[in-house]
Amino acid sequence: MKQIVPHTRLWNLVRQLRQCESGTTLVELGLLIPLYLLIFLGLIDFGRMAFHYVSMEKGMQVAARVATVRPPACSGVPTTNDRGTSTVVPAASYGTKCSAGAGICANPGTISCAGSTTNATANEIWTIVQGTFPNSATAANLRFIYTYDNNLGFLGGPYVPTVTMEVQNLDFEFVNPLGVLVGLATSSAATGLGADIPFPALSVTLPGEDLAMGEDG
Repeated sequence: MKQIVPHTRLWNLVRQLRQCESGTTLVELGLLIPLYLLIFLGLIDFGRMAFHYVSMEKGMQVAARVATVRPPACSGVPTTNDRGTSTVVPAASYGTKCSAGAGICANPGTISCAGSTTNATANEIWTIVQGTFPNSATAANLRFIYTYDNNLGFLGGPYVPTVTMEVQNLDFEFVNPLGVLVGLATSSAATGLGADIPFPALSVTLPGEDLAMGEDG
């Protein structure tokens, strides 16, 4: 009787194993499920980001409108249009439009500041828009910008700048590992499983109204 040598038996087992296809579907499923979950949860993260962006966009429009009729959120914004650098003789009389000539009204430049809950205007606006921002946001993520425009106002009258509301230094935190890849693409530092991604720029500008008389809207 012929005996089968051990190494021949082992070779036969290996050959049978190589030809066996049972369980391949389970292996393929095990390889695809993590990738599927990664993409699926990544879509949820991007959906959250899109939701906040659309909500914040509407909230910032309301915020800009409120900012145009409230006292300035920044210190240093003048209350009246003082005389500018014009040397025309005779000097322009009070009531002359600032756009009537160069230097009719003083140009205080651009004044900006971050939002703060200690300022009544900034705190009111933050209360309005807070619900549209990610949970990690604070009032400091709002920036108020007051810019001189000689087409607004008249000499001796209330100072009327253009008012810009911006979102600044706001990051969106991904909870999915896919956020790490996005973070690498945007040079952002990864935190935990996800990454802090800079939020897309968002700003709204409106012509101001009488900021000195905006206490009651």
